[in-house]
Amino acid sequence: KLEMASGEDKFYTVGLPASTSVSTVQEENTDLTSRLEENCGLLEFADLSVEAVQRRPTCSRCSRPQKVCLCSFLPVQPLNISTCLYIVQHPAEESRVLRTVPLLAACLPPDKCKVLIGRRFNETRYLELAEVCRSPNTLILYPGAEAANLEELALDPSLASYNLIIIDGTWSQAKDMFYRNDIFRLPKQILHATICKAGDVAHHFKCHVH
Repeated sequence: KLEMASGEDKFYTVGLPASTSVSTVQEENTDLTSRLEENCGLLEFADLSVEAVQRRPTCSRCSRPQKVCLCSFLPVQPLNISTCLYIVQHPAEESRVLRTVPLLAACLPPDKCKVLIGRRFNETRYLELAEVCRSPNTLILYPGAEAANLEELALDPSLASYNLIIIDGTWSQAKDMFYRNDIFRLPKQILHATICKAGDVAHHFKCHVH
């Protein structure tokens, strides 16, 4: 609403300073109208339907995309081994498409390859794992200062079988999991001289387990 002050040739708007001219008000109104039109244009996109991203179909056995399935290269029947593997996997590894743990698990009987996903493994929640870590026939694949070379390790013939704990993750993830879980420092540490990074442990070891 505009009012004219008597004896003056200026127009003043209600609620605005007296120095505001009509041209200024018109410019502000034009700018406001332009912004409203832009917002109305953006609102039109709100009605557009968004298609859900469909993941590529994966193989139920090796967990790889069907186009790169490797099941034809895996043994038809699970390998008969005496060693029991406990793979403690960092959660970030679970979301990787081309991970190697499912390949390893597909080659072994379910009771010989157990995968545990997480960062922290306390004794209260993981009773079986804690008991296994305390067993004299358990080894952990970790390149610590006290680790013995796997190929030079003298196995105890009085022990019928061994348990092997494998930390699946990058170097930094494996190091963090090893030092933040006291139970992982109980078993004897072993390493393999040709392993280049923690993420390759499961892939490399499947060719050496017996």
